[in-house]
Amino acid sequence: MSSNNPWEENNVGKRIGAKLRQIRRGRGLSMEALANQIGVSKMTLAKIEQGEANPTLSVIWKIANGLSIPITALLSVEANVSLARKNEGLILTSANDSFTVEPLFGAQGSFELYRGYLQAHSEYPSEAHAPGVVEFVTVMSGKLTVEVDGETYHLEEHDSIRFSGDRPHTYINPSPSLTVLNFVIAYTSPETNTSVLFRK
Repeated sequence: MSSNNPWEENNVGKRIGAKLRQIRRGRGLSMEALANQIGVSKMTLAKIEQGEANPTLSVIWKIANGLSIPITALLSVEANVSLARKNEGLILTSANDSFTVEPLFGAQGSFELYRGYLQAHSEYPSEAHAPGVVEFVTVMSGKLTVEVDGETYHLEEHDSIRFSGDRPHTYINPSPSLTVLNFVIAYTSPETNTSVLFRK
């Protein structure tokens, strides 16, 4: 039986590929020009556009950031009322599967929402984002250590942290249990108002 769930594994790559192709053509960019602009190989882009590959989390962030669009512009399915239930939406993972995020809804004006999962005894380094990006992170369960600009911050369950995302930062789970996070990623300058919020 076929499913109408747009985020099933077989559908994700096709949806992202179709949207990427639409944006690229709308901007009059060749595949090669886009590859040079965003730092992703032409072969990888071709496979994504053709729906032959589900891009990794880092590749999706790189594409969105390179195109100066919110990541949810590639992913969102809009409705008048939307529910974001655990494990029922799109799930994006890091290359080593240590970090997973679920985009929640589409871009909401100047901010985006994500649910994140960081595996036990693991870490996820993030590149600096565009100028003006601010991250708000709340620990829903577990423990989290955040490194920003050489400083280390330790968070317990229900603690929150805010920091400028336009510098390298690392998320660390020092515990033997899964850490669940809520992200609010905001862009606070005109340049980043339509920019991807952070690269993972």
